[in-house]
Amino acid sequence: MAFIPHTPEDIAHMLNVIGVSSIDDLFDEIPADLRAGVLDVPAPLSEMLVGRLMADRAALDGRPLNFIGAGAYEHHIPAPVWAIATRGEFYSAYTPYQAEASQGTLQLIYEYQSMMCALTGMEVSNASLYDGASALAEACLMAVRSNRHSKSRRILVPRTVNPTYTRVAQTIAGNQDISFVPVDFDRSAGRLGVEALEAHAGQDFTALVVQQPNFFGSMEEVDALTDWAHRNNILVIAVVNPTSLALLKPPAAWGADGVSGADIVCGEGQALGVPLASGGPYFGFMATRMQYVRQMPGRIVGRTVDVEGRPGFSLTLQAREQHIRRSKATSNICTNQGLMVTAATIYMSLLGPRGLAAVAQASMQRTADLVAALTQVAGVKKAFTAPHFHEAVLLLDRPPAEILAALSQRGILGGLDLSERYPELGHALVVCATETKLDADIEAYRAALADAMGDARDHAKRNRS
Repeated sequence: MAFIPHTPEDIAHMLNVIGVSSIDDLFDEIPADLRAGVLDVPAPLSEMLVGRLMADRAALDGRPLNFIGAGAYEHHIPAPVWAIATRGEFYSAYTPYQAEASQGTLQLIYEYQSMMCALTGMEVSNASLYDGASALAEACLMAVRSNRHSKSRRILVPRTVNPTYTRVAQTIAGNQDISFVPVDFDRSAGRLGVEALEAHAGQDFTALVVQQPNFFGSMEEVDALTDWAHRNNILVIAVVNPTSLALLKPPAAWGADGVSGADIVCGEGQALGVPLASGGPYFGFMATRMQYVRQMPGRIVGRTVDVEGRPGFSLTLQAREQHIRRSKATSNICTNQGLMVTAATIYMSLLGPRGLAAVAQASMQRTADLVAALTQVAGVKKAFTAPHFHEAVLLLDRPPAEILAALSQRGILGGLDLSERYPELGHALVVCATETKLDADIEAYRAALADAMGDARDHAKRNRS
């Protein structure tokens, strides 16, 4: 059966009723020179041949060893995660507006919110956002609405924050009269120092963004940074890796007293059961304190009882434009990445606190092993002294681009070249390892890097001679 079941007779009858002679007449308002004309679409294929074509295309990607990271992480995903997430009940579910028909989806989102609150230590979580970058933009907008002590609409953003997140926040929130003030980092430690913030002490700023671990993988001194911000009536926006929260102090406990904490927490949830898939889809998360809940974008699912006293779930806060007047909405771009959230909830349920901690611990150890192995190669050294989670920056004695190209030829994605984003660091490369990397994988990278560096050195010598 054709996807569109209308017969030629059906189409002719419909065109006759509306008074046009052809479907093309429906688009006569579009100038002819702007129309695509006949599309160069290949001939149709059978299911078997489409499957063969897709398999061949997928094989072109190969199976390289991936050591990139930089905001997108390769973790092991237990088989039940997507076996359950792709069941029809979840896979085809849309926004759960009708509670009487959406109890399963609503309960899952409620459990997801509860898990994110447990990880972050915050009091309330929304039902997710597009991705980590747009979540930061939304957090900045939320901070402006929430900070009654500030009128400046200025956000302090350390250069240790993921540059992509910063650019997205500038694109979204910068067009709403919010300005972003960069703060430099300590070149030796690879993290923000409180002394860099002192130049802004006493000034009117709305919020300080703190990424933990930061883009370099380094651990920020979150207690000191949080206390400095609050002393200056500045809200703290925490950008966190959810896997790291299985080991690290939750943002709600940041600060010397262990209770002052971050005010808004956001980040990317891809590490929680979502595979690397050509750039997405991912999902952003956001959590906050109850006092700011009405300024939080998106939706919240709550637990309640029906008229007979039976427990149930429903949307309890919907501060977006589909539900209230557009001028009153806290956001006009937020969404619930429902399928990704479904996978993340199943992933966290299967692993539990101890399992997630084991993943985090293994990832830290694998990165420590990776850095130890790679710095044995001539011309490679560690860039920063600060402790790191599962990423680290290395300095090479030559441009990373040529080395990464050589590694790619050997089936290894060797990391992210930082030369364009942080030219002041020189030939810098950020590398990452997770629990998926074995000793043999790390040794394969070390050997390939040694060969690539040696080949590049020999090539340079020949050119000089």
